Amino acid sequence: MFNIGKLNIDKALLLAPMEDVTDIAFRKICKEFGADVVYTEFVNSDGLIRANKKTEKKLEINDEERPVGIQIYGGNLEPMIQAAKIAEEKNPDIIDINAGCWVKKIAGRGAGAGLLKDPCYMQTMVESIVQAVSVPVTVKTRIGWDVNSINILDVAKRIEDAGASALTLHCRTKVQGHSGDADWSWISKVKEVVKLPVALNGGVFTAYDVVRAFNDTNTDAVMIARGAIEHPWIFREAKQLLNGISFEEVTVEERIQTCLRHLKYSLEIKEERAAILPFRKYYAGYLKGLPKSKEVRIELYKQLHYAPIEEILLNYLHELKHNIVEEKDLAE
Repeated sequence: MFNIGKLNIDKALLLAPMEDVTDIAFRKICKEFGADVVYTEFVNSDGLIRANKKTEKKLEINDEERPVGIQIYGGNLEPMIQAAKIAEEKNPDIIDINAGCWVKKIAGRGAGAGLLKDPCYMQTMVESIVQAVSVPVTVKTRIGWDVNSINILDVAKRIEDAGASALTLHCRTKVQGHSGDADWSWISKVKEVVKLPVALNGGVFTAYDVVRAFNDTNTDAVMIARGAIEHPWIFREAKQLLNGISFEEVTVEERIQTCLRHLKYSLEIKEERAAILPFRKYYAGYLKGLPKSKEVRIELYKQLHYAPIEEILLNYLHELKHNIVEEKDLAE
């Protein structure tokens, strides 16, 4: 059971915080498909205390997406405490501490997974933030820096002793990054040494992976990252499987309409060019497996305005539906 503050969710499905991905628009889409808790992009503590506008923008949340967590990162204690206080002003349901980012420019400065090199300092940071804010504080980390320094059992106990409300465990080391298999066996080992809720992260790409994670470990929640980027329906499909219901393949029409709805959500929070350029990374997922999708993506990449994008996608949808009808007629 995922018990955090006022939250009490059985087999919770969480949308992972992802840089340049989990803005309000994407969080809304995942929420519509069944994500129980969503998280913001990584928020730089140093940027917050310097009142950097781009960093402050990442703090924006709305009631439609609740429960929502704001994730902060940094390697210096005082800026992290101040950042947590600033984040609290936005009234999130959770403040999450990033102790798992493996990217060199972050971990190398002692932030993210860099905190794993000094568990005592990590404990001090978590405890200080817990004492500084009134909302639940959680931590997302990895099993260790590398295969020779897996220290998650000690780290987990320290995080619990510091007063954190939950722990999300990416079941790889920092050195692994996103490569290699995630070792889910560490979830059960961690659950043996702490009583706080533990969420599994890493190696979850399909709804079947979600079910396997719950069945093979005693995890309280599953956090989905890259699996949601290409297929936000993973939340809906996982819940159907967990309830003993088989799910049907996402229709062509739902793929196209969801893509357009997602882009419209982006346009609500950004200027047109600023919304459309970064949105290009989603086309591959929304059109995955569809006939001639590569050619369509090439045309979409050229566009800088919504109207021609909508026209291209709706014409493509019409063509696909027409072909489906023809194939059905031929089969009969």
